[in-house]
Amino acid sequence: MRLAQLERPTDLARVLVVDDHRTFAELLSGALASAGMDAIGTAHSAAQAVAMAQDLQPDIVVMDIEMPRQDGLAATRRVREVAPNAVVAVVTAHRDPDWVVRAAQAGASAFIPKDGSLAEMIDVLSRVQPGQMLVAPSTFAGGAPRTASAGSRGAVPQLTRREQEVLDCLGRGMQVKAIARVLGITLETCRGYVKSLHAKLGVRSQLEAVVKAQQLGLLSAADER
Repeated sequence: MRLAQLERPTDLARVLVVDDHRTFAELLSGALASAGMDAIGTAHSAAQAVAMAQDLQPDIVVMDIEMPRQDGLAATRRVREVAPNAVVAVVTAHRDPDWVVRAAQAGASAFIPKDGSLAEMIDVLSRVQPGQMLVAPSTFAGGAPRTASAGSRGAVPQLTRREQEVLDCLGRGMQVKAIARVLGITLETCRGYVKSLHAKLGVRSQLEAVVKAQQLGLLSAADER
């Protein structure tokens, strides 16, 4: 059984990441691989997600709700049909309880806020099981349920020109060594800028930095894709 595979630490959970933002999908896939999961691929549309789920038969599908043409909940229903042993964890900016209900009705087994911590996401994915709805603790943290919007983004930090350049590179999925080479700065200097960005954005990883920057409008559409 695939559930047994998830429970045995010697077997890696096979994860398919679905998000129309390519940078986010690739960064999350890399982060999950670093956390001990088998990141078997990324899909950037609902149709691609269904096709890959059918071909690869993953253990877990991490599904973004908002995608063009067909949303993630419709894709979740199709994934559950073509890969019945897979569990689907939806990752979204929505926090309203209605979305948790909709996700469960579509066949999802976990609900994770997109602006939550990477550690929380990995924890939920490591515990998700079929036949349940595991809701990440941060979903309803901090008061009334809400959805991400311009009014709820919070204060936008002031970045130096160089910090913005580094952030733009992070948004394109570049690693620190490559950023240092492209910008003509030392690796240690580049790491210093990344550390400063983490502090200003209130995040702990490159993935979280990109997500937060997207929410604050600090990345252009070209950087996000």
